[in-house]
Amino acid sequence: MDVVFKFNYNYDLCLSNPFIKLVPLQEKHFNDLFLVACDPLIWEQHPNPNRYQQSDFTVFFNGAVTSDNAFLIVEKATNEIMGCTRFYDFDAVHKSVFIGYTFIARKFWGKGINQQVKKIMIDYAFIKVDTILFHIGATNIRSQIAILRIGAQKIGEELVEYFGEQPKLNFIYKVTKN
Repeated sequence: MDVVFKFNYNYDLCLSNPFIKLVPLQEKHFNDLFLVACDPLIWEQHPNPNRYQQSDFTVFFNGAVTSDNAFLIVEKATNEIMGCTRFYDFDAVHKSVFIGYTFIARKFWGKGINQQVKKIMIDYAFIKVDTILFHIGATNIRSQIAILRIGAQKIGEELVEYFGEQPKLNFIYKVTKN
């Protein structure tokens, strides 16, 4: 599929609000991002609960970097890396894009960071698309609750093959421009 946003061709472009910024992910960010991702509790409900291991995280990271649509989530006040997220699977015919592959360090859980990240991305994506979709792992209750909090509606289920991984059952949620 075509890619909706090729941010990594412009490393100066950041999306932000007063508290966080989304910085285009580059290969040089691997070690710093892995320090966030190596916490097993981040991944315990995820379809791939072993992403805290360097071998599994490397597959995830390589998929993110090659997507040209992934971002570091950075706290503006401290410049601390909080996690990662990305756009993927742009559909020009249906004017839609997925947002996902998001993870956030546990020290930032319960502080509205995920909602802020999604709002920044949704606001930007709605300049170009009418529908935003999300794949949420069937066992990832935390993320299912979080996506409902931003007003997304569950519209289906499908097996999703993450980059370099076996297919896993995911729920599909959507938010429309209206």
